[in-house]
Amino acid sequence: MQNTATPITPAASAPLNWSPALAVGDARMDDTHEEFVAMLNQLLATPQDQQLPLYRQFVEHTVEHFAQEERWMLATGFSADNCHASHHATILETMHAVVEHYETDDQEIITRLAEALAEWFPQHAASMDAGLALHLKEVGFDTRTETLADPSTVRPASMSGCGSITCS
Repeated sequence: MQNTATPITPAASAPLNWSPALAVGDARMDDTHEEFVAMLNQLLATPQDQQLPLYRQFVEHTVEHFAQEERWMLATGFSADNCHASHHATILETMHAVVEHYETDDQEIITRLAEALAEWFPQHAASMDAGLALHLKEVGFDTRTETLADPSTVRPASMSGCGSITCS
């Protein structure tokens, strides 16, 4: 019997389009999120056998993206073990594990993770990141300069939770 299977090259997934609905109201955070979405879409449009170098850049971007948000959390009074940062850690752990699977035996794994992230991101941005953006605004934190208008309004690590208005 002849093998008629054809190799999967481009990912067939629909992209996650950047739109005002994904914006959280902080220009720097929105810029970072727009870059995240663009890189995610680039991955989904790249043939699977060519995704690894792009994926490595995407992981680096995501590490910096999450570190930036966590730096802001700590600067404005979130505890280091808040659930927003825990979600970041879980996503990064998964992203790092994908490389080994891709290199060993599963060239579809990057596409599957990108599809999952395209599904996850809008809810994360609308809840946790929007809540963080609101908090930053309320305490007078400028994300461009990473400074507080009045540092006396924030006690270090005084907040817990996830930075979401829907999180208890």
